Amino acid sequence: MEQAPLFDHIADGPQGGQAYWVHAEDGVRLRLAVWRGGAAGTVLLFPGRTEYAEKYGRGAAALARRGFTTVTIDWRGQGLSDRLLSERDRGHVDRFTEYQRDVAAMLAATESLALAGPRFLIAHSMGGAIGLRSMIEGMGVKSAVFSAPMWGIRIPLLLRPAAWALSAASRPLGFDGRFTPGTGGESYVAATPFETNELTTDAEMYAYMRRQLSTEPDLALAGPSLAWLHEALCDSRELARQPAPDVPAVTFLGSAEKIVCPCAIVQRMEQWPKGRLELVEGARHEVMMEGKTVRRRFYDAAASLFRATGGVMPPPPRRFTHSAVEAT
Repeated sequence: MEQAPLFDHIADGPQGGQAYWVHAEDGVRLRLAVWRGGAAGTVLLFPGRTEYAEKYGRGAAALARRGFTTVTIDWRGQGLSDRLLSERDRGHVDRFTEYQRDVAAMLAATESLALAGPRFLIAHSMGGAIGLRSMIEGMGVKSAVFSAPMWGIRIPLLLRPAAWALSAASRPLGFDGRFTPGTGGESYVAATPFETNELTTDAEMYAYMRRQLSTEPDLALAGPSLAWLHEALCDSRELARQPAPDVPAVTFLGSAEKIVCPCAIVQRMEQWPKGRLELVEGARHEVMMEGKTVRRRFYDAAASLFRATGGVMPPPPRRFTHSAVEAT
């Protein structure tokens, strides 16, 4: 594997983070980031649509303080991984199952890097859809924690038939690469002021995300293509038909969720024999980007589940300074 850039100055991750170029089986070049922690195990962190490794630097630091190594990826079409259209501002994928090729490359790299301990999964939004399919298909993780997983997209009832029809017609008619109506050519975080954003109630974490994109604009991604929308709708429908994997899981859902479909999440977790739903009052779409108290709750719950399912003893107590990063 070749070294890839990792923008430590905007990530706030643990010291010694590294990034690598890896290739999926179809030749797409992907960026992988690794922040080593203790020997408690390795967390595969599956990000959401538009996201990139540096966004989870603070999350990797929180996991490192709990004894875990973090590995994350820029999915095809976003971050520094290969963009799939000449118009690099739009999120696109030809088939949603192509993300499983990215997962396979990520797992192979994890083996090559000889990362310590059992494997666990943290997956957010689109990463939650990718992660659930990976688990159903036999990805070997001991347990999983989901954050607002995209097991359904929140679309008003009256607009759902139009969303299906327009996205399905886009490929035969040759406009599958166009933006989904209502989205455009600028990153949501860059274009949306904090006061009206649907991602987080925490101003400091929102500023952290905005600062990353203003400092390294090549990481930014705008709205999804019509092909992405159709594939996402089809994938959600197909996943809903699949039984829950026989793996312990906890799912966090904010009560103010407006991006993914809460009903699909509740239904899935009600049918997950080893699953538990954690409702976070007042939180928006990105629980891992909420305030310190919510972030601490999330990472404490993840570490507790991972230790219980991975046979890991709790780490000895440690003392930290009260910085914004270390507070979680």
